[in-house]
Amino acid sequence: MANMRAKFSVQSIGSFKDSDGNKSYETLAMSPVCKSGGYPEDGLDEDNTFAKWSPSGSLSLTITNPALWDQFEPGQKFYLDFTEAE
Repeated sequence: MANMRAKFSVQSIGSFKDSDGNKSYETLAMSPVCKSGGYPEDGLDEDNTFAKWSPSGSLSLTITNPALWDQFEPGQKFYLDFTEAE
């Protein structure tokens, strides 16, 4: 099986609290990268390269680990590596 690397950007972050008002989890909404201002004429831009092969999609993650809360910001970009697990 082939490995795949994708490049995603954080679109939004939701913070959710329990009935006592304590934070219980965050959700990250992510999508493949694209460049809002357009790409250079020669097309030489890493985001353009990734967008060409993964032009659309979405990823939603629920994070319940408090150590990871408030570690992400909208607009941040991340490489996601997909390798088959055994």
